[in-house]
Amino acid sequence: MNEAAALAIDINNGFLESLQKIKVDIVIHTSGPFQAQDYTVAKACIIQGCHYIDLADGRSFVENITSLDRLAKKQDVLIISGASTVPCLTSSLINHYQKDFSKITSLDYGITTAQKTARGLATTAAILGYTGKKFTTLVDGKPRKIYGWQDLYTYKFKNLGRRLLGNCDVPDLALFPKYYPDLKNIRFSAGLEIPFIHIILWLLSWLVRLKLIKSLEKYAPLLLRLSFLFDWLGTSNSAFYMKLRGKSKKGQDKTITFELTACSGDGPYIPSIPVILLARKLANIEISTRGAMSSIGLITRDEYLLALKDMDISWSEE
Repeated sequence: MNEAAALAIDINNGFLESLQKIKVDIVIHTSGPFQAQDYTVAKACIIQGCHYIDLADGRSFVENITSLDRLAKKQDVLIISGASTVPCLTSSLINHYQKDFSKITSLDYGITTAQKTARGLATTAAILGYTGKKFTTLVDGKPRKIYGWQDLYTYKFKNLGRRLLGNCDVPDLALFPKYYPDLKNIRFSAGLEIPFIHIILWLLSWLVRLKLIKSLEKYAPLLLRLSFLFDWLGTSNSAFYMKLRGKSKKGQDKTITFELTACSGDGPYIPSIPVILLARKLANIEISTRGAMSSIGLITRDEYLLALKDMDISWSEE
């Protein structure tokens, strides 16, 4: 077995030359936030002739990765964007439960984070980048403008109790209406464990919405440091839920609720699982698909959950 080697590589300076030097087979791109990035890394992988997978959660970034499809197919490589909780886990749930419906018309789902879970600057900057800014989602079959971190509501998680949630911009909102044409409503939300921190961010979102400040993203380093001061008030428990609504095979109203709870700080493993599974499949020549695409449909629900079984993560459906 070859020993692992560590290399310092700047994705904005000489990245292609670095790839040519080390001759890798698969590149896993985790250096976000992706909201402000272009496809420099993915294009370099195509030129080099190696596969590419990223954990992007930037809506436009993941949606438009297909612009590289022709080039990727020409070089016989697979370029995958959004190999993370969204849209990989979320789409795997829809695909799994479709068999129980004649059609799925509504998705209501969200993530609540653990205060004590390790968090970094990239994730913080990504959240603050859309906080208070408008984006569209599907409401009653039509695109509707909403604002990041607003429309507060509480959701009662089976194992964690009630937590606050607010609007979150993710690739699903752009991709799912194309993949699942029966959908009429999509709401995706995110929330922080400690209520008053969540509410502070909600208040700050109004400064952006009212155009008193342009963006909160530049304050990410400061707000991240301040957030650590309150870790003693929180836990290491996070959760995800998805409510799928539609019509049963007999034409009756039907709802399926899936919940996943991560304890002991194991929440960050959930978005990391898809790249591991996809890289393994590519290495074992279990994926023959080539081109550039999102992660939708590349991993099943059962494959995803099986990879989580040895962690302090549980799930339920009803």
